[in-house]
Amino acid sequence: MNIFTDDNFEKEVLQSDIPVLVDFYADWCGPCKMIGPMIEELAKEYDGVVKVGKLNVDEHPNTSTKYKVMSIPTLIIFKNGEKVDQVVGMVAKSKLTEKLDQVK
Repeated sequence: MNIFTDDNFEKEVLQSDIPVLVDFYADWCGPCKMIGPMIEELAKEYDGVVKVGKLNVDEHPNTSTKYKVMSIPTLIIFKNGEKVDQVVGMVAKSKLTEKLDQVK
């Protein structure tokens, strides 16, 4: 599981050679905690194909503001430095795998 920050976002996400799924979350967010294990499973299942990681919106507000993250959890998929898809709130793992399979 990758940990993204305001400082490493450009290099780790926007300049990545493979698509990236970013989980925008906060430690106090109940739904974020519920979706966490699924994000970890996706990180293992897509290892080497899609980079998966988390960004704490409280600790790294610049990036979350830039991508207009208003509700958490927000999951954004980036490819070639561009935002290509976004899901807000709880979502079934099958829906996320479908989205990831489209961009890998």
